[in-house]
Amino acid sequence: MYSSVTPETPAQKPASLIRQTGAGYFPIALIARLPFAMMVVGVLTLVVAARDSIALGGATSALTGLGTALIGPLLGAAADKFGQRPVLLIAGLVNSGLLALMAWLAFSPAPNSTLLVIAFLIGASTPQVAPLSRSRLVGIITRVYPRPRAAKVLNGTMAYESAADEMAFVFGPVVVGVLATTLSPTAPVIGAAVLAVVFVTAFALHPTAKAAPTGDEVPVAPAPVRDLFRFGVLVTVIGTFGMGLFFGTALTALTAFMGERGAPEQAGLVYGAMGLGSAILALSVALFPARFTLTARWITFGVILTVGAITLPFVTSVPAMVLALLVIGTGIGPALVTMYTLAAGRSPRARSSTVMTMMGSGVIVGQSGASALVGALAEVSGAGAALWTPLVAAGIVLGAGVANGLHDRRR
Repeated sequence: MYSSVTPETPAQKPASLIRQTGAGYFPIALIARLPFAMMVVGVLTLVVAARDSIALGGATSALTGLGTALIGPLLGAAADKFGQRPVLLIAGLVNSGLLALMAWLAFSPAPNSTLLVIAFLIGASTPQVAPLSRSRLVGIITRVYPRPRAAKVLNGTMAYESAADEMAFVFGPVVVGVLATTLSPTAPVIGAAVLAVVFVTAFALHPTAKAAPTGDEVPVAPAPVRDLFRFGVLVTVIGTFGMGLFFGTALTALTAFMGERGAPEQAGLVYGAMGLGSAILALSVALFPARFTLTARWITFGVILTVGAITLPFVTSVPAMVLALLVIGTGIGPALVTMYTLAAGRSPRARSSTVMTMMGSGVIVGQSGASALVGALAEVSGAGAALWTPLVAAGIVLGAGVANGLHDRRR
């Protein structure tokens, strides 16, 4: 059971974060992310199977990401103002209904334009579980723990949250592939709808929803909206956008690579190697010494990501691809942890949910847009050309890290 958060006193040391949230919180929050991770790939798979058009599938996938990017931060702002619970409950029910509608319309005589509209609405109504989970945990940590310990707990928590995102974004496509292969192309979309109803609702109703203060509860007014567009915040959003681009380019290029070897359905399994390396290193971030600063971490792991991406076009075998993705994963996890930790510290007053939602939107719009563009490139030019595209995404991540470092030096 979630316990009320109270400041630490010399006579009373706060319980662990798991005790503060309750043991059931983390499994619920983890599974509730899966609909978000399954959505883009699931819609793409469904539309391609139903309409036999890769171009239309890519367009619906891109519009899903666009809907999330445009409306997701508004849902975060609504959560900051009115509380997470009502926003999540409404978004979860609407999103699951739209997913079920898409599953039905895809095989109906409905025009393609209808599918595009529904795809945008699916993205727009996506429950922002990952960013709102971060906002809750940041709220608990800053209220319960004193400053020296709070920094350590926050770092470890952001490490876990990034690892959870990695597991969702890597294994979400795997789940989509398994369901589509063993059942039907509609199964992943229906499965995402069911998960949204059950686990997003459970996440919304969990007592920790009260941990993130609303605009009416804070003693001072929320920071003005213009503070969300300060460089320190925007550079972290650009970083997650680059990471989303990397996810999308890598998965799509890998699918083309495996397709040329006669096993496109195994792309998700090979892609899992990247997630394995990423999750392990993300969880290890809490052990990094304090002198290894956040700025240095972003640049360091951005370099690892870029070097790993350079090797991809030269890979000629599946075992070599698995090894390359494992190395690349060691750069992804720590870089994501660093971006989210910086964003948490730079969030304007009473705008935490908004900033975290902007970060999550950056990932999903990058992933969906890259999937559409690289899919078209692979269809025309083959896997060899597609495997160069992750390098562009890695360059954006590294470039944002360097810009962040220069910004910190000027400050």
